[in-house]
Amino acid sequence: MSNYRDKYDVVIGLEVHAQLNTKSKAYSNDPNEFGAIPNTNISPVTLGHPGTLPKPNTEVINHAIRLGLACGSEITKEMHYARKNYFYPDLPKGYQITQDTTPICTGGKILIKKEDGTPKEINITRIHMEEDAGKSMHDQDPFDTLVDLNRAGVPLVEIVTEPEMRSSTEAYSYLTEIRKLVRYLDICDGNMEEGSLRCDANISIMPKGSTKFGERCEVKNMNSIRNVQRAIEHEIDRQAEIIENGGTIHMETRNFNAVDGTTTALRSKEQAHDYRYFPEPDLQPLLVTQDQIEAIRSELPPLPNDLFKKYCEEYGLTEYDATVLTDSKGIALYFEQLIAETSNYKAAANWVINSVKSHLNKNAQEINEFPLAPKAIADLIKLIEEGKISNAAATQRIFPALVQAPKKSALDLANELNLIQESDEGELERIVQSVFDNNPSETERLKGGEKKLIGFFMGQIMKESKGKADPKSTNKIIQKLLQ
Repeated sequence: MSNYRDKYDVVIGLEVHAQLNTKSKAYSNDPNEFGAIPNTNISPVTLGHPGTLPKPNTEVINHAIRLGLACGSEITKEMHYARKNYFYPDLPKGYQITQDTTPICTGGKILIKKEDGTPKEINITRIHMEEDAGKSMHDQDPFDTLVDLNRAGVPLVEIVTEPEMRSSTEAYSYLTEIRKLVRYLDICDGNMEEGSLRCDANISIMPKGSTKFGERCEVKNMNSIRNVQRAIEHEIDRQAEIIENGGTIHMETRNFNAVDGTTTALRSKEQAHDYRYFPEPDLQPLLVTQDQIEAIRSELPPLPNDLFKKYCEEYGLTEYDATVLTDSKGIALYFEQLIAETSNYKAAANWVINSVKSHLNKNAQEINEFPLAPKAIADLIKLIEEGKISNAAATQRIFPALVQAPKKSALDLANELNLIQESDEGELERIVQSVFDNNPSETERLKGGEKKLIGFFMGQIMKESKGKADPKSTNKIIQKLLQ
């Protein structure tokens, strides 16, 4: 860590590219799928052959609107496609179809948490649609770079923030929320390691207390949220060292090396391309009606921030519980179905966070592979509330048995395993009195106020009842007999 970094504030803006999970590409009917044999998901349209014409994919537009509505953005009613011209070996047309002056979404915000846990809004500048380029592969051949054009034409949305993040932790939090949001909306799988979510970070520093931003550097090639954080930390140190040693920061694009956590220069401002944006002549201007917008809004799923607020404010759950429950859409929807069956929200949260998630982690499963319907968990909660089974019996014996036999009911399994608690007051009094009679000296000490012996007696009573004594009823009877 630099000795100088405490003298500077960092200013961070992020550009996130999210590949949309449509069946076909943005402007052709070529398949949009990851992992296909190189150069098989292509056609004359993808390759930009003369005489071919692009055609907009309606689902791409709908996905972009879904994201904009979820972020609270303004949806542009009349927009134009643009050509962004530059030569690159894996961009076969020699230009990229994107949006320039009329992005589909403007404004909006993402709510994050700062290091101290307080909320902070990160404002979005714009969200626009564009197409991906192909992929150059430098590690497949010892002498040549190979090009796979399967990715060329894959639909993207680019989400550009205002330069409002002030630490690598805030950037980490923002990316975590973006990934969670696109997964909730089911528009992108968010897998950074596969390149379906990519991030470029614009980073600058300025003296503490200053309001004038320093010169920024853009860092690319980061394939995880943690690596974005590492790149920002390195850039803060690097830029601070340069300024303190009398140097100047030049605007440039830098590459991140995940092995040693450093960045290196790719190209400087002087080498930057003049993209020569102009309206795309092969695509008509796009018109979006309010009816279209409202139809998409009506189909939005529950969103993570809304669910988090509901769980804390309405259901009285802790922030930790609400965070875990909303971390993935599948878990959140399972919990939503569960609380439709029971109003014991805390018990429901505990079952999902502990038993259900533990089972999924142990078996490397997703929630959609979990064999138990939410009602089965609700039935377990009800049996515990009614005092018919203990919590320990439910979690340690009945839950594992249910997972193995999901068509059986919790009550049937409790009976089969002989786990129904004894709550008959007369029978419990007989058992407690029997334990008192068999342990006279301990009974006298308990009567004398030695409260720690309660545990001893509960153990003896459970042994006598073969684990069936209801703890609450038993405790009441002990107090009654002592008096």
